[in-house]
Amino acid sequence: MLSLPPLPPPPQLSPPPRKQSKPISLDQIVISTKQTRNQNSIETSAPNSVTTKLIRPPTTPLRQPQPKRTNPIIWFTAVLCLIFSLVLIFFGIATLIIFLIIKPRTPIFDIPNANLNLVYFDSPNYINGDFTLLANFTNPNKKINVLFESLDVELFFSERLISAQSIEPFAQRRRESKLQSVNFISSLVFLPQDIGVKLQKQVQNNRVIYNVKGTFRVKITIGLIHVSYWLHSRCQIEMTGPPTGVLVARNCITKR
Repeated sequence: MLSLPPLPPPPQLSPPPRKQSKPISLDQIVISTKQTRNQNSIETSAPNSVTTKLIRPPTTPLRQPQPKRTNPIIWFTAVLCLIFSLVLIFFGIATLIIFLIIKPRTPIFDIPNANLNLVYFDSPNYINGDFTLLANFTNPNKKINVLFESLDVELFFSERLISAQSIEPFAQRRRESKLQSVNFISSLVFLPQDIGVKLQKQVQNNRVIYNVKGTFRVKITIGLIHVSYWLHSRCQIEMTGPPTGVLVARNCITKR
């Protein structure tokens, strides 16, 4: 047999040259990922997307609102209110001027005389009495007349009401005085025990002290202007004992 020559050794292959890798920045990676995502979203949405056109209705021009006319009744009411306000202001100023010029004075209430006719007790707490006073009303004004529209007079002993009387209304001219008799009759008027004992002691000592309170509504007239106000009078009177009790001393004060 023939012998085969030996095979030559295989040639040795050199390894392929390595490529030098360049560093990639993080911004490029983020941008590339965004691009791939956008491409994928476009590819997925492209076959299913349907284009629609929005149809806008035709725009109509805005109408400007027409100004509303004011109701004539409102105008009439406003004019009346204005006239009424002006009249009030005029009368107020006129009243102030007249009062500053004339300087009206307050009427005077006084008690020039009084009589204590009776005081006795049915029991320690119940009193009976008869008392008469003479009231004097004076108008000190020189240019103004006075009208007493309401007059109430009350009799007190130690701040306890014993009797009350009303006087008929009357008018007074300038610088005029009027005397009015007022009779107080007490019948079974209750008094606390301490006040009843005090009254009995004063009667025994021949000195009885009463308080008289008057409330009067007065009206004065100055031309076409009328002014009304309240007067409050208080008098402390000292009497001798009954049955012939007479006025010994008095002190009267009148205020508005």
